[in-house]
Amino acid sequence: MQQDDGSQAVCPFSGARAGGGMARRTFLTGAMAAAMTPAVAGLGGIARAEDPPVTGEPAPAPAPVAPAETAAHAVGDPRGADIAVRVDRRQEARFGLMFKDLPAYAPTDGLLVWLAQSMNDGKAPLSDVRDSDVAFDNSGMPAGYIYFGQFVDHDMTLDKTPLSNRMQDPMAMRNYDTPWFDLGSVYGKGLQGSPELYDQDPARVGYLKLNPHDDLVDLPRDDRGAAYLGDPRNDENLIVAQLHTVFIRLHNTFMSQGMTYAQARRQTRWHYQWLIVNDYLPRIVGRDVVNSLIRREGTIKYTGTLYRPANPANPYMPIEYSGAAYRFGHSMIRAEYEMQDGHTVPIFGADGFEDLRGNRPIPANLWADWNYFFDIPGLEPPDDRNMARLIDTQISLPLYTLPSTVVAPTTRAIVALAERNLLRGKRLGLPCGQDVARAMGITPLTNAQLGLRQPGWEGKAPLWYYVLKEAEVVNRGLKLGPVGGRIVAETILGIMALDPESYFNLKPAFQWQERKTVGDVILLAGALDPRSRIVLPEDQVEETGPLPLAPDEQINPAATSPVLSLSLTE
Repeated sequence: MQQDDGSQAVCPFSGARAGGGMARRTFLTGAMAAAMTPAVAGLGGIARAEDPPVTGEPAPAPAPVAPAETAAHAVGDPRGADIAVRVDRRQEARFGLMFKDLPAYAPTDGLLVWLAQSMNDGKAPLSDVRDSDVAFDNSGMPAGYIYFGQFVDHDMTLDKTPLSNRMQDPMAMRNYDTPWFDLGSVYGKGLQGSPELYDQDPARVGYLKLNPHDDLVDLPRDDRGAAYLGDPRNDENLIVAQLHTVFIRLHNTFMSQGMTYAQARRQTRWHYQWLIVNDYLPRIVGRDVVNSLIRREGTIKYTGTLYRPANPANPYMPIEYSGAAYRFGHSMIRAEYEMQDGHTVPIFGADGFEDLRGNRPIPANLWADWNYFFDIPGLEPPDDRNMARLIDTQISLPLYTLPSTVVAPTTRAIVALAERNLLRGKRLGLPCGQDVARAMGITPLTNAQLGLRQPGWEGKAPLWYYVLKEAEVVNRGLKLGPVGGRIVAETILGIMALDPESYFNLKPAFQWQERKTVGDVILLAGALDPRSRIVLPEDQVEETGPLPLAPDEQINPAATSPVLSLSLTE
């Protein structure tokens, strides 16, 4: 879908030292002496039940592989996102309104453009993150979580419907994928449906493909440099692309422990889901909000009242979530990131200069030292770790002037991300923030509190702006406020609970050790240093026996590595 200006709608989402830990440089130096990770081919499709049990038998010869796709984040609104204005405000399909009885809010475009201009912080990218203005940094949010959130968004909004079916059903009333947290971006359509994502070595059936080059581990790519992925949006920037490789390596780690493909896929999904519920969401909305919305009754039950799809088997994505509340991450994106010690890079540089744009092989000097993006157990944090910006109404300068590789340089192109978001919210028929607050039973913030004093607003505020300013006013920008937090938490937890194959339903007793984080998964996957195969410190793992097998599952005969796991059982 195009913006009103004719350009494509794009939305790039993306300290003191602690004592007693292993020094980061010591850890990485030792890691570099380890053997390089063996190449593993193919990114497997994550089809739910369509993949047969994997044995040691060679897979059928795959069909010729087509060139890989490239994509920018949210190029065009996802299919069916404008259902409220084109069909019915009460209709649920791939998308739908959470607050169906609320009217659309449509201030003038002139007001929205003025508001967008006021949201530009005007700060040029720094040459060194250590010079960051700490007043704008969220001290409890390492910047990697913003890109983890982008990874989650792509998983939820992935549309694997064949193009012919999309054309027959452009509003996604019938043909649409449910927004399960099933790592569809990693597994694609499964072993049979996405063979280009999988290792074709007969001895490595079920392994996902990686592409080592320049002494680092990259996504599998074609000869143009485009990545083979279940969702090409995961190659839009170099941070989320490298985060994607972490989950490939986690799956392959489980395979090497002796699991079947089905077991490894399930364990990878459940670790990912566990991180969303127990690490990511508590940072974004608060642990108290998460705990108030789930309880254990055999399975893990969702107790929210706002997100209640009419068809639980085919849940919808709330427009208030996708078009406003979940766009909180845009305000948290830094203008620059330190990729390794002393190497700071702008997210968008001048065309042709070093920056973090994707859709290309990972440059040898732009690999991510994950200790600069997440808390890594056992390592001292660097003094200049990339921290997320506060959730507020200020957007970093590079997102105010999106480059030509993100927005086509046409005459009427809108290059300010804030302007695109605000105009999109109006076009999708979103309600105003105050109406949503009242519908939740929350006393709304006034426009005076929100800093909107012009008479043209008529005492109302665009929902996206309201969510950002609410976080700033109520929680000092450290986490979402009561309106934004409830929309985000209820959508994510509600969808997780409706998925019959999530750990909420299949294994509610699945408990990773208390307070485990994305950093622990990076270690478990052996992916701390993308240039080498990491041997985990002894205190990070313990030996266990093989996981219990279902009657129809077999140990992969090609796997010979000992089983190492983090005290969890299937």
